Amino acid sequence: MKEPVEPVEKAKRLNQYLAHAGVDSRRHCEILIQRGKVKIGGVVVRDLSARVRPGEVVTVDGQDLNSEPHVYWLLNKPQGYLCTNHDPARRPLAKDLLPHVSERIFTVGRLDEDSEGLLLLTNDGEFAQKLMHPKFGVEKTYHAQVAGLPKNEDMQKLVKGIWSSEGKLKAKKVRILKRQGESSWLEITLSEGKNREIRRMLAKLGHKVIRLKRVSIGSIRLDRLPKGKARKLKSWELNSLIKIADQAIEQE
Repeated sequence: MKEPVEPVEKAKRLNQYLAHAGVDSRRHCEILIQRGKVKIGGVVVRDLSARVRPGEVVTVDGQDLNSEPHVYWLLNKPQGYLCTNHDPARRPLAKDLLPHVSERIFTVGRLDEDSEGLLLLTNDGEFAQKLMHPKFGVEKTYHAQVAGLPKNEDMQKLVKGIWSSEGKLKAKKVRILKRQGESSWLEITLSEGKNREIRRMLAKLGHKVIRLKRVSIGSIRLDRLPKGKARKLKSWELNSLIKIADQAIEQE
């Protein structure tokens, strides 16, 4: 009697599997596949439509993606570093700040090049997806220095939502921290986090962002970790993030 074959729908496209494993962007993963750098079950695969089924061993440049233990790091990212594993222009990458980490880590979500603060890096694709996907509602809090002195009505607009070409942008919570000359510091909490969302929202209101720093993700805070330094995520921190995401799934 033949053993049942895993349904195709449970398999992931190879480029998606590699991207979730932190190898690189889907586009660059396609290039690696075409160059014969990727194997499934010890066999080189160049077909971009290939799929990875549960239990299959995938290697990239001879490195087994399935064999690494999961690791979780917290980094205080400085300005000027990119949240990607590959940059043709060879600009500084956030992962370059963790040369002591031997695992193939990648950033959980992104902070743009001009932003700084709390950034998580891991090799756990499922964990990263839970934190990045809007439906899981993991809150992220930022401190933003903006040009000008926003009024209360500006704060209300940020919470109610501001329309852009890509849809509605909105903050979950906003408050003014302090005034600094002709600028202001705001604390802004998001539950989704679209690309450059805070910068685009405030630009719509006529307040350019001068400095943007992420200070927390869920219950995890940056605290006094020096800029450019990293530490392992504590077990209670990891468990709290997983709990938040799991609760969001149960409420669907």
